[in-house]
Amino acid sequence: MTNFPLPRKIFQGVADRHQMFRMFDRHAQRPNRWDGDATALYAGEWFEIAEPDHDYMFEILPPLWIRGSMFAMREFLTGSVTSVFFALRIDGAIRHFHGYCDLADHAAVETMRLAIIDRESRPVRTMNRNERLEHIWSTTADSYRGYTDETTPQHLPSRRLVMLYGVNGRSRSKLLDDLTNEEIAAKLPVHLRHLPDAVAA
Repeated sequence: MTNFPLPRKIFQGVADRHQMFRMFDRHAQRPNRWDGDATALYAGEWFEIAEPDHDYMFEILPPLWIRGSMFAMREFLTGSVTSVFFALRIDGAIRHFHGYCDLADHAAVETMRLAIIDRESRPVRTMNRNERLEHIWSTTADSYRGYTDETTPQHLPSRRLVMLYGVNGRSRSKLLDDLTNEEIAAKLPVHLRHLPDAVAA
Protein backbone atom coordinates (compact mmCIF):
# COMPACT_ATOMS: atom_id res chain seq x y z
CA MET A 1 0.00 0.00 0.00
CA THR A 2 1.37 3.43 -0.98
CA ASN A 3 1.50 6.12 1.72
CA PHE A 4 0.91 9.58 0.25
CA PRO A 5 2.08 12.69 2.16
CA LEU A 6 -0.65 14.56 4.04
CA PRO A 7 -1.53 18.18 3.16
CA ARG A 8 0.47 20.68 5.23
CA LYS A 9 0.43 24.45 5.41
CA ILE A 10 3.90 25.93 4.83
CA PHE A 11 3.31 29.69 5.09
CA GLN A 12 1.15 31.86 7.35
CA GLY A 13 -0.69 34.69 5.59
CA VAL A 14 -1.02 35.53 1.90
CA ALA A 15 2.22 35.10 -0.04
CA ASP A 16 3.18 37.89 -2.41
CA ARG A 17 4.45 37.03 -5.91
CA HIS A 18 8.11 36.92 -4.90
CA GLN A 19 7.33 34.63 -1.97
CA MET A 20 5.11 32.48 -4.17
CA PHE A 21 7.84 31.82 -6.71
CA ARG A 22 10.37 31.21 -3.97
CA MET A 23 8.13 28.63 -2.29
CA PHE A 24 7.56 26.80 -5.55
CA ASP A 25 10.95 25.22 -4.89
CA ARG A 26 11.62 25.45 -1.15
CA HIS A 27 13.92 22.44 -1.33
CA ALA A 28 16.24 23.56 -4.13
CA GLN A 29 19.27 23.52 -1.80
CA ARG A 30 18.94 19.87 -0.84
CA PRO A 31 22.00 17.69 -1.48
CA ASN A 32 21.91 15.51 -4.57
CA ARG A 33 18.95 17.47 -5.87
CA TRP A 34 18.71 15.56 -9.11
CA ASP A 35 19.01 12.10 -7.55
CA GLY A 36 16.09 10.02 -6.33
CA ASP A 37 12.39 10.74 -6.05
CA ALA A 38 11.49 14.06 -4.37
CA THR A 39 7.75 13.39 -4.31
CA ALA A 40 7.56 13.15 -0.52
CA LEU A 41 9.28 16.54 -0.11
CA TYR A 42 6.77 18.49 -2.18
CA ALA A 43 3.49 16.58 -2.33
CA GLY A 44 0.99 18.01 0.14
CA GLU A 45 2.57 21.47 0.58
CA TRP A 46 0.11 24.37 0.29
CA PHE A 47 -0.09 28.10 0.96
CA GLU A 48 -2.35 31.04 0.23
CA ILE A 49 -1.74 33.43 -2.65
CA ALA A 50 -3.38 36.62 -3.96
CA GLU A 51 -6.01 36.58 -6.69
CA PRO A 52 -3.81 38.38 -9.28
CA ASP A 53 -1.09 35.75 -8.82
CA HIS A 54 -3.63 32.94 -9.14
CA ASP A 55 -4.86 34.50 -12.40
CA TYR A 56 -1.28 35.09 -13.60
CA MET A 57 -0.45 31.40 -13.20
CA PHE A 58 -3.61 30.44 -15.08
CA GLU A 59 -2.49 32.49 -18.07
CA ILE A 60 1.12 31.20 -18.27
CA LEU A 61 0.34 27.89 -20.00
CA PRO A 62 -2.81 26.02 -20.93
CA PRO A 63 -3.73 24.06 -17.79
CA LEU A 64 -3.42 20.30 -17.65
CA TRP A 65 -7.05 20.30 -16.54
CA ILE A 66 -9.72 22.59 -15.10
CA ARG A 67 -12.27 21.30 -12.61
CA GLY A 68 -14.69 23.94 -11.43
CA SER A 69 -12.65 26.42 -9.38
CA MET A 70 -9.42 24.39 -9.60
CA PHE A 71 -6.77 23.97 -12.28
CA ALA A 72 -3.53 22.00 -12.56
CA MET A 73 -0.30 23.08 -14.22
CA ARG A 74 0.77 21.12 -17.28
CA GLU A 75 4.44 21.01 -16.21
CA PHE A 76 5.25 18.52 -13.45
CA LEU A 77 7.70 19.47 -10.72
CA THR A 78 8.86 15.94 -9.94
CA GLY A 79 7.43 12.56 -10.84
CA SER A 80 3.64 12.91 -10.82
CA VAL A 81 3.62 16.02 -8.60
CA THR A 82 2.32 19.25 -10.09
CA SER A 83 0.90 22.58 -8.98
CA VAL A 84 -2.84 22.78 -8.40
CA PHE A 85 -4.45 26.18 -7.89
CA PHE A 86 -7.65 26.61 -5.91
CA ALA A 87 -10.25 29.40 -5.67
CA LEU A 88 -12.26 28.48 -2.58
CA ARG A 89 -15.14 30.16 -0.81
CA ILE A 90 -14.28 30.24 2.89
CA ASP A 91 -16.48 32.10 5.38
CA GLY A 92 -18.20 33.92 2.53
CA ALA A 93 -15.03 35.15 0.79
CA ILE A 94 -13.19 33.74 -2.24
CA ARG A 95 -9.57 32.97 -1.36
CA HIS A 96 -6.81 31.54 -3.53
CA PHE A 97 -4.29 28.80 -2.81
CA HIS A 98 -1.45 26.86 -4.38
CA GLY A 99 -0.79 23.22 -3.52
CA TYR A 100 1.47 20.45 -4.75
CA CYS A 101 -0.57 17.35 -5.48
CA ASP A 102 0.71 13.91 -6.42
CA LEU A 103 -1.65 12.99 -9.23
CA ALA A 104 -0.71 9.32 -8.82
CA ASP A 105 -3.04 9.57 -5.82
CA HIS A 106 -6.48 9.99 -7.37
CA ALA A 107 -7.81 11.48 -4.13
CA ALA A 108 -4.97 14.00 -3.67
CA VAL A 109 -6.69 17.07 -5.11
CA GLU A 110 -9.94 16.59 -3.22
CA THR A 111 -8.03 15.70 -0.03
CA MET A 112 -6.08 18.95 -0.30
CA ARG A 113 -9.17 21.02 -1.08
CA LEU A 114 -10.94 19.73 2.01
CA ALA A 115 -7.82 20.13 4.17
CA ILE A 116 -7.43 23.78 3.13
CA ILE A 117 -11.09 24.55 3.81
CA ASP A 118 -10.92 22.83 7.20
CA ARG A 119 -7.72 24.59 8.21
CA GLU A 120 -8.79 28.05 7.08
CA SER A 121 -12.34 27.83 8.47
CA ARG A 122 -11.19 27.85 12.09
CA PRO A 123 -12.59 30.85 13.97
CA VAL A 124 -9.35 31.62 15.84
CA ARG A 125 -5.98 32.10 14.16
CA THR A 126 -3.66 29.34 15.35
CA MET A 127 -0.40 27.68 14.36
CA ASN A 128 0.87 24.31 15.44
CA ARG A 129 4.58 23.58 15.92
CA ASN A 130 5.02 22.09 12.44
CA GLU A 131 3.41 25.15 10.83
CA ARG A 132 5.74 27.43 12.78
CA LEU A 133 8.77 25.45 11.61
CA GLU A 134 7.58 25.38 8.00
CA HIS A 135 6.93 29.13 8.05
CA ILE A 136 10.46 29.71 9.36
CA TRP A 137 11.89 27.52 6.60
CA SER A 138 9.79 29.25 3.93
CA THR A 139 10.84 32.76 4.99
CA THR A 140 14.52 32.22 5.84
CA ALA A 141 16.93 33.41 3.15
CA ASP A 142 18.97 30.71 1.42
CA SER A 143 22.17 32.08 2.97
CA TYR A 144 20.81 31.32 6.44
CA ARG A 145 19.39 27.86 5.87
CA GLY A 146 20.66 24.63 4.41
CA TYR A 147 20.91 20.88 4.75
CA THR A 148 23.17 18.57 6.69
CA ASP A 149 25.90 16.76 4.83
CA GLU A 150 29.10 14.89 5.69
CA THR A 151 30.75 18.14 6.85
CA THR A 152 28.17 19.04 9.50
CA PRO A 153 28.54 17.79 13.08
CA GLN A 154 24.86 16.87 13.28
CA HIS A 155 24.99 14.85 10.06
CA LEU A 156 21.77 13.08 9.27
CA PRO A 157 20.89 12.63 5.60
CA SER A 158 19.34 15.83 4.21
CA ARG A 159 18.04 17.22 7.51
CA ARG A 160 17.26 20.95 7.43
CA LEU A 161 19.44 23.49 9.25
CA VAL A 162 18.84 27.15 10.12
CA MET A 163 21.26 29.77 11.38
CA LEU A 164 20.84 31.13 14.90
CA TYR A 165 22.50 34.20 16.42
CA GLY A 166 23.44 34.53 20.07
CA VAL A 167 23.56 37.64 22.26
CA ASN A 168 27.28 37.84 21.57
CA GLY A 169 26.63 38.11 17.84
CA ARG A 170 28.09 34.70 17.07
CA SER A 171 26.17 32.42 14.73
CA ARG A 172 25.62 28.69 14.80
CA SER A 173 23.50 26.27 12.82
CA LYS A 174 20.88 24.03 14.37
CA LEU A 175 18.52 21.39 13.07
CA LEU A 176 15.18 23.00 12.24
CA ASP A 177 13.26 20.24 14.00
CA ASP A 178 15.30 20.75 17.20
CA LEU A 179 14.50 24.45 17.68
CA THR A 180 13.16 25.27 21.13
CA ASN A 181 9.95 27.23 21.60
CA GLU A 182 12.04 30.31 22.46
CA GLU A 183 14.16 29.93 19.30
CA ILE A 184 11.04 29.46 17.19
CA ALA A 185 9.48 32.62 18.64
CA ALA A 186 12.66 34.59 17.97
CA LYS A 187 12.65 33.59 14.29
CA LEU A 188 8.95 34.29 13.67
CA PRO A 189 7.69 37.77 12.81
CA VAL A 190 6.23 39.59 15.81
CA HIS A 191 2.60 39.22 14.72
CA LEU A 192 2.93 35.40 14.64
CA ARG A 193 4.85 34.81 17.86
CA HIS A 194 1.94 34.63 20.24
CA LEU A 195 -0.72 32.87 18.19
CA PRO A 196 -2.33 30.03 20.16
CA ASP A 197 -1.20 26.48 19.46
CA ALA A 198 -3.33 24.32 17.17
CA VAL A 199 -3.77 20.66 18.03
CA ALA A 200 -3.88 19.69 14.38
CA ALA A 201 -3.66 21.35 11.00
